[in-house]
Amino acid sequence: MATTTWSIDPLHSEVLFKVKHLVISTVTGSFKTFSGTITSEDGEFENAKIQFNIDVKSIYTNQEQRDAHLRNADFFEADKYPEIKFQSTSFKKVDDDNYKLTGDLTMKGITKSVELNAEFGGSEKDHSGNIKYGFEVTGKINRKEFGMAYNALTEAGGLALGEDIKLIANVQVVKQ
Repeated sequence: MATTTWSIDPLHSEVLFKVKHLVISTVTGSFKTFSGTITSEDGEFENAKIQFNIDVKSIYTNQEQRDAHLRNADFFEADKYPEIKFQSTSFKKVDDDNYKLTGDLTMKGITKSVELNAEFGGSEKDHSGNIKYGFEVTGKINRKEFGMAYNALTEAGGLALGEDIKLIANVQVVKQ
């Protein structure tokens, strides 16, 4: 069987996260620099191997002071751990357009198995004649499991920052 490899198109993709702040609202951030590949033996996505890397220093929440805090030792410790890495262990079709994506996520030197949802958005030719495929990957992780336990208390005694982080990656991939 022939191996097929797709690369993530960073110009038409995004990696977002959401976290509760003061338990009353949600703060959204993103990573501006990332890369990844999908490789399969039969040209289909099911059972593909997926590898994804994120440059931690590219974090962006629209507040430079907050971004700097997220890069320091309270959170990502970006100088010591400059990348977030994901390596799939399973990519299984659930129904027509939905997949379960399981793999090893490494942040801040800690690797944990995570399960994500991947929704296939379809395929289309771009202006250069390349066939692109779209996916939206969603899931949730607990930041404390990755060594990011920093928090403060509100005046009422609640946590200022949620522990669960929602992940959203909208990606377009193109055959190499």
